[in-house]
Amino acid sequence: MLFSYISHLFCPKCKKEYTTKEKHQLCECGSPLLVAYDLDTLKANLTPEMIQSRKPSLWRYHELLPVEDSKNVVSLGEGMTPLLEMPKLGKDMDIQHLYMKDEGIIPTGSFKARGAAVGVSKAKELGVQQLAMPTNGNAGAAWALYSSRAEIKATVVMPKDAPTITRNECAVAGANLYLVDGLISDAGKFISEAIKDWGLYDASTLKEPYRIEGKKTMGLEIAEQFSWRLPDVILYPTGGGVGLIGIYKALNELKELGWIKGKLPRLVAVQAENCAPIVKAWNEKKQESEFWPDSTTIAFGINVPKAIGDFLVLEALYNTNGYAIAVEEKQIIEEQKKVALLEGTFICPEGAATFLAARRLREQGWIKEDETVVALNTGLGIKYPNTVDIEVPILNLSDSLYKNV
Repeated sequence: MLFSYISHLFCPKCKKEYTTKEKHQLCECGSPLLVAYDLDTLKANLTPEMIQSRKPSLWRYHELLPVEDSKNVVSLGEGMTPLLEMPKLGKDMDIQHLYMKDEGIIPTGSFKARGAAVGVSKAKELGVQQLAMPTNGNAGAAWALYSSRAEIKATVVMPKDAPTITRNECAVAGANLYLVDGLISDAGKFISEAIKDWGLYDASTLKEPYRIEGKKTMGLEIAEQFSWRLPDVILYPTGGGVGLIGIYKALNELKELGWIKGKLPRLVAVQAENCAPIVKAWNEKKQESEFWPDSTTIAFGINVPKAIGDFLVLEALYNTNGYAIAVEEKQIIEEQKKVALLEGTFICPEGAATFLAARRLREQGWIKEDETVVALNTGLGIKYPNTVDIEVPILNLSDSLYKNV
């Protein structure tokens, strides 16, 4: 039995195909490339029961991942994150069956570890020695750390306002780290120049085909954790949108394998009101988004003014009767506090945005009371220490604690 049933790469726009044995970036038409698998053959060789007996990491799905030789797997134990019931928060929102897929406990503290694990593993398999990427923080941290484990040199450029902890993660991993006084789009310009000048492997979002394969394991896990019965709605904080694209890809592959039945979940792209290019395009029924000028949001990970895979995000929304929603900037942190108060979990601002979106969509009636809803929390709240502003009383040595309780 093969370790991977990868077949080829293909362009979703012009349909040109590429081999998986060589390094590829974008299609010659400029579109991201996607990975195809021999699902007909795999269907005869793999069952859900075989998956369930394996170790609890994303590599339990290795037949549906692009690494062809197990010796090239670079892993920190990522995957199989909890799917938590959120009953008190659900009651507060009037959603009876509310769940959180919690990516905060994954290595490097964010869902970016999934894309890094698979992307770096395939880069190793292809003989990559140096890679480069722009980042809003967490992706750069994850790729730097996994690259270190794979003995690949990483060059990372991030906005100077990116979370400090992600900067530290890159530095301690030995990456060539640079800060730019601008947005991720500005960081991308520096990376493009470096790649052109030095021939580095471009690990930018969707400019290599394999990050998405790591991200799609969120969809595979959700399906398995629901015993191959799907929820009604999945909400995802959307910047570059790779996770949402990946979840949609995963569910379609599972459907083709015959492991899931019926309609796919309605997918929701969640953005912040000050950076909402996907929402604008969706409202206007367009196939691609426009660059969002002067973008800013406290949910820094989704501060992406223009996503190269925007047409794939919008396709996933249209094909699942989904939704794109921009939430109020001032309410994101309030929702973050409410999640911690009611459910005891300190989530990242991007995750809080998804719960805020669920609240708003329930108020609008788009989400029904009895529907099963999954919100993605994409990282640890403690990676954003400056988002919560608190005042704590200081005790004098002569004070009694009970007087202050």
